[in-house]
Amino acid sequence: MSMTTAQRRARRTVLSSTLAGAVVVGGALASAAPAVAGKPGAGHCARVDKVRVKGAERVEVACLDDLTTTGTTRSGHTNPADWSGLHAPGTRTPSGVPGIQVDGYFPDTSTSNTNHGWNHDSQFVIRIPDDWNGGLVVSGAPGVRGQYANDLVIGDWVLAKGYAFASTDKGNMGAGFWDDGSTPGGSIREWHRRVTELAVAARDTVGHVRAQRPSRTYMAGISNGGYLTRWQLENRPDLYDGGLDWEGTLFRADGPNLLTYLPTALEHYPAYAATGDEAAHAAMLDAGFQPGTEFLWPFHHQVYWDATQRWYREELDPTYDGDLKAGVPFCASGTPACDADYDYAARPQAVKDAVRSIELTGAIGKPLVTIHGDLDTLLPIATDSDVYDRLVDDAGSGDRHRYYRVEDGTHTDGLYAAFPDRLRPLLPCARTGFDLLTAWVEDGTPPPADRTVPRPAGDVLDTCAL
Repeated sequence: MSMTTAQRRARRTVLSSTLAGAVVVGGALASAAPAVAGKPGAGHCARVDKVRVKGAERVEVACLDDLTTTGTTRSGHTNPADWSGLHAPGTRTPSGVPGIQVDGYFPDTSTSNTNHGWNHDSQFVIRIPDDWNGGLVVSGAPGVRGQYANDLVIGDWVLAKGYAFASTDKGNMGAGFWDDGSTPGGSIREWHRRVTELAVAARDTVGHVRAQRPSRTYMAGISNGGYLTRWQLENRPDLYDGGLDWEGTLFRADGPNLLTYLPTALEHYPAYAATGDEAAHAAMLDAGFQPGTEFLWPFHHQVYWDATQRWYREELDPTYDGDLKAGVPFCASGTPACDADYDYAARPQAVKDAVRSIELTGAIGKPLVTIHGDLDTLLPIATDSDVYDRLVDDAGSGDRHRYYRVEDGTHTDGLYAAFPDRLRPLLPCARTGFDLLTAWVEDGTPPPADRTVPRPAGDVLDTCAL
């Protein structure tokens, strides 16, 4: 998405050197504010001239009065479209965190990310608060969103606690994320590489600016970002001290995965919606959709199920529909090459191999806190985190994992406004989960045992006791 008028105006303001005394240094924006003598990194945007992002092709730096979405929405240093719909209206977020923002991108040949008008993928953002606590939180965008997608649901909270924050678009995004010329599974495998790339670079960048490397590094993410948190703690635990997994996507070559249950929804939901067909309803439940989620099925059929099935099937099994690109939207069962009739079990071994190249094993090497709503209707809890919890135990890593099933939570907090009597936002639980994680790692305080978290009688918008 190109910049809005407000974003362009804010960008001109920074470029004209009127924001917090910014000056242009070496082609990047830097603060003229000096460091406090004897305290490297102290003072507003001190040592901003030390910003270096290892491996980046483009870097732009700004000194901001507020790094949270309250400030960056005004200044144009975020894109609200990236995080739209991920939080419940009325959610209270912290603000007033001054510091340094670094935007840029790593070398890449794909061009799906239009933020800043750059038309360049592998975009990232790094934020370093003036009142830095010595830690860093790294994230990857959920879904197929841009690098600012976690700004409100993760960034605001951790920045206010003093952590530096870094996020990536994962190297490709949008409805055509799969169309980058890679082999099946290659676009998702790039996500792993881009998160690792950013984690290494962000630690190095913060180290240059604050004259010391982060003492703690965490990974946190929602949905596909939760999947990446799991993957990083399984495959690159050397980079992190722990992770927060908010309803991470599960890929398993032998199932379950998106392609084993979404076709059932596409085939049977229309009959259930039209007539209340009992056999169709039973098929939905057998596929993993929870009883009691029926009121969410119309929205998910219209918005999520069809697009998710077609896009990820094209990424992992492009030969299924021949020369078509991600199939035919909302095709009826019986239509040639229709995704409603997709049978993952019957597909060639090469398809399973593609999924195996991105699958999770549960062998986490650092502490992980998982939260998942029991009314999730995109990643049903029975085919996702319930399974992942068992994988972790089977891998012998159960002592490093805590799993909280949250009653009335669904995949997207934005739906809470439509069903406040039936749903609860998960963001407060994610915040509590992060605090439990850091206390576990930094203070040695074990989190409560795995449990189902009941809906409280009082406030659900801003509190959650795990």
